[in-house]
Amino acid sequence: MADTTKNVAQSTFKETTVEDGFIILTYQNDTDQSEIVEREIDSTFIQFHFCVKGSSVFMFNNGSYSLNIKEETALLLYNPQRDLPIHMNVQPKSWLVSLVFSIQKFHGLFSQEANYITFLSGDNKDKKYYKDSVISPSMAIVLNQLINYNLNSSVKNLYFKAKAYELLSLYFNRSEDANIEQCPFLADETNVLKIKKAKDIIIARMAEPPSLQELADEIQLSLKKLKEGFKEIYGDSVFSFLFDYKMEVARKLLESGDNNVNEVGLKVGYSTSSHFIAAFKKKYGTTPKKYIMSVSS
Repeated sequence: MADTTKNVAQSTFKETTVEDGFIILTYQNDTDQSEIVEREIDSTFIQFHFCVKGSSVFMFNNGSYSLNIKEETALLLYNPQRDLPIHMNVQPKSWLVSLVFSIQKFHGLFSQEANYITFLSGDNKDKKYYKDSVISPSMAIVLNQLINYNLNSSVKNLYFKAKAYELLSLYFNRSEDANIEQCPFLADETNVLKIKKAKDIIIARMAEPPSLQELADEIQLSLKKLKEGFKEIYGDSVFSFLFDYKMEVARKLLESGDNNVNEVGLKVGYSTSSHFIAAFKKKYGTTPKKYIMSVSS
């Protein structure tokens, strides 16, 4: 496994070769300037790009065509007819994770389900394929684990491979659940915007979230449409999504070391530490205290 850091136009681009035909790229622009990141990728590869935070612009054909990738968005790129080198303008305070597979390697992962993955079917095997989709909370957790990797270097290969496969599983499970073209409810852009507003509301008020009915009233949708629409877009119920989000916030707060367990619990909406500890253990299989010890060791 090769692990290299490249400086490209003042950017830091981390590349990990997990195995032949499979690389993982992580990029963090924590500066106040936009930065250009480049990497040659030929037409035999399929690319998955995940914008964990911030935004970026992919540029093609010497800048004559571009694709935006925004926060909490994934972008799949595949064009067997021509090379698709990575050339992106990464905005300030933006993080990205990219999985790049040879099409042979990737097809092998789904050989029994090739007809299920639309662009792998026989009719489409020679067609280009661009698709964007929403990053679910479960996917966000995996992406942050890849970016914040801090285990022993001897297990990095195994860890990255496992996390990448977990990410792909969640990605394709989500795309099956959230096929906007097949969902008449989501064909209405107004409703989509209302559902996204609902997500923003519960995140902003995660310590004291509104009830489902209050949330539905606030975004001016029926309770039924709120539940259906949220599930379609984010692949989860409102409160399951919020639980995952709160646990991810809690994990980051614990890692920062600026708050004790009780303080973190209060910040994400748990009035008693015992309830917070039980919730954290349900999500991550360990207590907050043991988690802090594992990441600080």
